[in-house]
Amino acid sequence: MKIFAETERLILREILPTDIEGLFELDSDPEVHKYLGNKPVKNKKQIADIITFIRQQYIDNGIGRWAIIDKKTNHFIGWTGLKFVTEEINKHKNYHDLGYRLIQKYWGKGFATESAIASLTYGFNTLHLNEIYAAADIDNIGSNKILTKLGFNFIERFTYDGAIHNWYKLEKSTWVDKK
Repeated sequence: MKIFAETERLILREILPTDIEGLFELDSDPEVHKYLGNKPVKNKKQIADIITFIRQQYIDNGIGRWAIIDKKTNHFIGWTGLKFVTEEINKHKNYHDLGYRLIQKYWGKGFATESAIASLTYGFNTLHLNEIYAAADIDNIGSNKILTKLGFNFIERFTYDGAIHNWYKLEKSTWVDKK
């Protein structure tokens, strides 16, 4: 098992096939998917396919989403990290995207921000990226607030899966490591 980063409260490691239960709890929750197209998964086979897809990204792109593990309890609480996006979204392709998703009972505790900071630090300092992008549904106040707090610059609005999203960019030259 590869650990990519650690924070005061979290271990950020590769997603493993054994994360199927935690990922199912996360992605079967309609509230979690409220701003993600309202398409929660319905079965663990879908999660197994997602795990396979993410693990293939590690091989193909050298990066993919990471499991967020609570150091105190060793529980899976969600995922975070960078993803190399090869399909075109908002007239962009072949870029690194910051994302995070938490099981609902872990919302509002600062875990998304803490894990995002570690992900950005890894992207800029280890992968030597010059820019990282992110998108958030305009109605997802929490995610938009986190991205702004992290220093992302709003670029524009665009429509994705029928919903309006904010498009953000963070450049290495303006990144202030917040750890």
